[in-house]
Amino acid sequence: MAVTIKDIAKVAGVSYATVSRALNDHPEINVITKEKIKEIAQQMGYTPNAVARGLVKKNTEMIALLIPDITNPFYPEVARGVEDYARENGYCVFLCNTNWDEENEQKYLTILKERRVDGIIIAPVSTDTIDYVSDSKLDIPVVYIGSRVDCNKSNYVVIDDFKAGYMATEYLMKLGHSNIAFIGGHDKSTSHIDRINGYKQALKENRLEADINSIKGYSFKKESGYGTFLKMVKNRKVPTAIVAENDIIALGIMEAAEKHGYDVPKDISIIGIDDIEFGSLPKINLTTVAQPKFDIGRKSADILLDLISGSADSKQIILEPFLIVRGTCGKY
Repeated sequence: MAVTIKDIAKVAGVSYATVSRALNDHPEINVITKEKIKEIAQQMGYTPNAVARGLVKKNTEMIALLIPDITNPFYPEVARGVEDYARENGYCVFLCNTNWDEENEQKYLTILKERRVDGIIIAPVSTDTIDYVSDSKLDIPVVYIGSRVDCNKSNYVVIDDFKAGYMATEYLMKLGHSNIAFIGGHDKSTSHIDRINGYKQALKENRLEADINSIKGYSFKKESGYGTFLKMVKNRKVPTAIVAENDIIALGIMEAAEKHGYDVPKDISIIGIDDIEFGSLPKINLTTVAQPKFDIGRKSADILLDLISGSADSKQIILEPFLIVRGTCGKY
């Protein structure tokens, strides 16, 4: 059974209040008494109750990070940025995986409010997340990552997703491709909408038609890219180049293409968005539009801690994507 301040008070022969004040370095407790109580607490193996301490101090020095897919290598790098900054400033981080499920996401938000975390960083499942956070009145600072929020009072750190979609498509056109398809997620994500709009704009400027293949549901996994490409093969609508909404989808497309006799990049060029770590492995060598993942995490934590301390107004940061040319795109 855990040692409580009542147990310490009994051994020290003082009141519960005196023990509590001594352990919290209250100035009204003299040094000798304070050191005696701390020594007894250490000998008894006392561990402070973080939640109870938070109720007294009005903060728990804990923040939460909600991500939609813990298996996607994009998010660990973001999480590292969050955790590094939080640790440097005396905070711990709860990591929650929503698995692209709005119900899971809402349950986590409720639990985190009950646990009295000081703030939340969230990669939202969809635009409905923003409405839920607003309607539920969490009364906890929230910073969004990965998806822009159409509200000046909200806080977010994202890349210029329109530019990312445009940049990927423009690169393929410079290689001579005119039959360029897009494979991506759902229309309840601003990042998805922005990337598609960038793709469409690049084609429009060159008087080319768009070929958008939306993945059903919220599945941004490798299997989604694989399955969507198989439909293209079945319908005999295989393009010469594909813009994948993220690198994981691109890997699924690559696997399906190669298994069905398409040489990458000789027969088909594929470009992703994100720059996940193993995309650069020699056997994959994926051309991609990169996001500064660590910076996204670090900057979002910076904003959140400023909000917690009350020293900042709402802030929106849009970071620049950049092209990384490797080996999955060829001239047409």
